[in-house]
This record gives sequence, C-alpha cells and structure tokens, in this order.
Amino acid sequence: MSLSFSFIHAADIHLDSPLTGLEQYEGAPVDKIRSATREAFKNLIDTAINNEVSFIIIAGDLYDGDWKDYNTGLFFANQMVRLQKENIKVYLIRGNHDAASLITRELKLPDNVLEFSVKEAESYIDDDLRIAIHGQGFASRAVEENLVKNYPRRHEGYLNIGILHTSATGSEGHETYAPCSVEDMKGLGYDYWALGHIHLRELLHEKDPVILFPGNIQGRHIKETGDKGCSIVKVEEGMVDSVDHISLDVLRWELCEVDASEVESIDELMNAARELLEIKYQQVDGRFLAIRFRIYGSSKIHQELLISKEHVINNLRSIALDVGLGDIWVEKVKVETTRSVNIDELKEQNTPLAVILEFIKEARNNESMLDDLLSEFQDIGQTLPYELRNSEEGLNFNDSDSIKKRIEDVEDLILYYLTKTGVEV
Repeated sequence: MSLSFSFIHAADIHLDSPLTGLEQYEGAPVDKIRSATREAFKNLIDTAINNEVSFIIIAGDLYDGDWKDYNTGLFFANQMVRLQKENIKVYLIRGNHDAASLITRELKLPDNVLEFSVKEAESYIDDDLRIAIHGQGFASRAVEENLVKNYPRRHEGYLNIGILHTSATGSEGHETYAPCSVEDMKGLGYDYWALGHIHLRELLHEKDPVILFPGNIQGRHIKETGDKGCSIVKVEEGMVDSVDHISLDVLRWELCEVDASEVESIDELMNAARELLEIKYQQVDGRFLAIRFRIYGSSKIHQELLISKEHVINNLRSIALDVGLGDIWVEKVKVETTRSVNIDELKEQNTPLAVILEFIKEARNNESMLDDLLSEFQDIGQTLPYELRNSEEGLNFNDSDSIKKRIEDVEDLILYYLTKTGVEV
C-alpha cells in the first residue's frame, strides 16, 4: 500500500560561515551576524519537527569548510539528536565546501543521520515508506565528472529520489562541479531530484521528475538577496503531490536603489531612501535587514554627493536605525550618479571655469604632466593608512591610469565649489 508523508529538501547550509560585509562598521550587531547560519539551521529543525516530516535531505555543503574547532560539529550533532527524538531521519551528501578531503575532524553522529559514500553512488531503501534514495558525495572539492552517469536505475515500486550536489548546466557566480543535464537526470526515471550548490531557488523541471535547487537557507552577502529557506515536499499515495518553499533566514540582504535623476536636494534624497527602507522592512516580517544602497542617475546633486559622501552615508545609517529600531544595518552605500551638466559646452564658453576645465583636459592627455603628478603624489601615498591605500575606492599612486580615472571627479569638485561660491561658470 502506498503511503502519504512529507519530507524537507535543504542544501547549502554553510554552517558557521562568516557573513561578509557587515562587521567592518562601528556598531554592527556582530553577535547576530555570527549566529545567523546557526539560527537559520535551528529554524530548519523546528520546521521539520512542527510539520512532522518523515525525513530531511541535505544536498551538500552542510559546512563551509574545515571546522575551526569541534563546536561546529557538536552543534550539528545536537540538532540531529532533536530530530532523532522525533524519529526523523536525515540523508546527506557532501558538496564542494564540505568534501571528505576538507573536513579533518569527525564526530560520531546519531543513528538517524545517513551519509552517502563519496567513492560511488549508493542507495538507501526504506521499505516502510516505500522510498529509494540515491546519492553520492564529493570526495574532493573539485569534482568535474558527471556523477549522474553512475547513479543506479530506479527501484521499481518505490518513490525514487536522487540527491546531487551539482552546477547542472552552469549558473553565473557558481563554480562548475559535477555538471549534468536535465536529460541526464530524467533518464534515470526518478521521481524527485534534490539538488544543491546553486544558492538561488530554481526549479529545473516541474514534474516527472521534479528537479529543484532549493537555494541556501541563509544569505551570506549582498549577492544572496531575498527570501532564503528550504522546500517541503508532500507525497500522496506514493507520488510527489506538492513542493512549497518555507522561509528560514534570520537575516535578509536587500538592495535599495534610489534614482536621483529627479532629486533636487540631499534632504529629498534622504526622504526617498526612508520610503524605500520602510517598504523593505515591512516585507521581511521582523527579520534583521542588511541593506546596500545604490544611488544612481544623472543628477543635479551629483557633485554634492561626491563632496558630502560621508555625511550622506552616515545619515542613511541613522535613518536605517530609526526605521528598523536597530534591526536594519547599512552594509554599503554606492554612489553611481553622473553629472547633469554638459561639461563640453562649459569648456567652449569664455569663462574662468572653461580655462580650468581645458587645463584638466590637457593634463589627462599629457603623459609627461601625469608622470610629474605621480612623482609629487608618492610621498602622500606613503602617509595614507593601509586601508585607504588598499580599498576598492583607493587611488593607486603608481599608476597614471588611476589618475586619469579620477580626472572626472576633479572636474566635478571644481564645478561644485565654483558654483557654490558664485563664480561665473
């Protein structure tokens, strides 16, 4: 007789992975940041228990590399004991971040945890649930062969599930590991493919079989924005009936883009930013929110933004603290506006500004003049703090191309200060 039950498909836990981009700022909630992956994992276990699922599948990258100490493993073991008390099994494979060659420490796990071999594909058969689960973990970080070709054929009369850590046919921002096609997976006749490695939820095939990347359970940086979690799969009469996403993340990354093209003042910009933050905060259901601001557009306040960048950044942080009552943090502010004035037209006018702009233009194209400037800047460069000399926005005092790239900033500074002091432009 076919049974009805449910299970959870999760992947890319990256337990104790250090979230990047936040701790560099004074006042960042360090404890909340450091514990985010653990809290998301606890949410996963709570979800499994509350929904009375029969088992959990973890499709690779449970860990983020070798443990610093045994605490990571002990935390995982403790969560597995919680599941053991509820008779919930866990089927897991190793991915590129927790390959057998990377984890040097080992702990004996409870009997409800079943890990697939890294040497060859194998199957676990559960006659009570009438399921056959097939999988193979990574022996080393870089697995470049198509593992699916060695997976066993379907076990007739059972619900067949394949577990695989793979890039499939490739995804931007992810390294190519265990590549395979949808047709490769369909060819084995399984009912469900539980994939891992791609951190964005993606349904590769909707039915017969379902082929799914659930995404990771906790975003770790600004490239992992939005809702993160797992999938709960309901099986009715021995067939996959539904697959639903469940949110697990405790800290959510979001990008706030502010169009400054119609903005007349910094105050107006701040009001627009506040409105965006309020909307974003309403959407995350009380989670901690990590925000990156991108201010863009051809704007009248372009020059003022360059001059007052520190003022703008800290005011945005202050607004975030106010809107989120301490639960919003601004990870970074990127000012990508452009000037709204036509500088070529200004150069053609008979004004003091035109003379200055023409001189700057000549400097940009005069290698000898640039070399002289670099020579003058050498001593200045040595006195700057290391973090300024090596930041992504820093100036390379050994490279004339770096100077050229900043010429436009110099023009903007001149436009701002001369306009502010009333000089005819």
